[in-house]
Amino acid sequence: MFHWLEQRPFFFAVAVFLVVAFAGIIEIIPDFAKQSKPVVGTKPYTILELTGRHVYIKDSCNACHSQLIRPFKSETDRYGMYSLSGEYAYDRPFLWGSKRTGPDLWRVGNYRTTDWHENHMWDPKSVVPGSIMPAYKHHFTNIADVETAYAEAYTVKAVFNTPYDVDINGDGSVDVPLGTWEEAKARALEEARAIAADMKNQSVKDAVARGEIPEIVALIAYMNSLK
Repeated sequence: MFHWLEQRPFFFAVAVFLVVAFAGIIEIIPDFAKQSKPVVGTKPYTILELTGRHVYIKDSCNACHSQLIRPFKSETDRYGMYSLSGEYAYDRPFLWGSKRTGPDLWRVGNYRTTDWHENHMWDPKSVVPGSIMPAYKHHFTNIADVETAYAEAYTVKAVFNTPYDVDINGDGSVDVPLGTWEEAKARALEEARAIAADMKNQSVKDAVARGEIPEIVALIAYMNSLK
């Protein structure tokens, strides 16, 4: 049979295509049936963290910063343990990327503080001399869109069974509460107050005291959650 195919290039090419296609289907189809299994301890973002993630995407921070630590020593020495697929189980969309104009940020919450992020977004060169990153001072005056973040959380809970209002770790308490819009808004503001307390910008503190959440507060909440 093989000798017959060798003498007929057209049929040989068709046979090779069929074999490769069959092997590919056998290898790929099972992956479509798999669901990403969250790593133990992985939780959905709180509403304030999710709000900060929207700010991160809106201002294209992911264009310069990846969120995927590759399993190379040079990466793990600098950024920490390499990323696991289950850590992204609740990320929609993924922000992996390969562009490294700036550092990878997947575990930035382990080694940067609220104070550092505040200084960095106001004047990047004050904490990273020679940085080419622009200042994002508008984050200190723009008010974050918490309502859209709540709508997303509500949707992914209903459509993808993202475990809001669920006891994930089995300790008898809800790990990431969602509740009604009023409850979620109050909880986001409470979380914002804790972050603003560690900041020095008085206008941000005043805004949070009035019940508003500047984008910088939400963004820092998101940065601090990346561990």
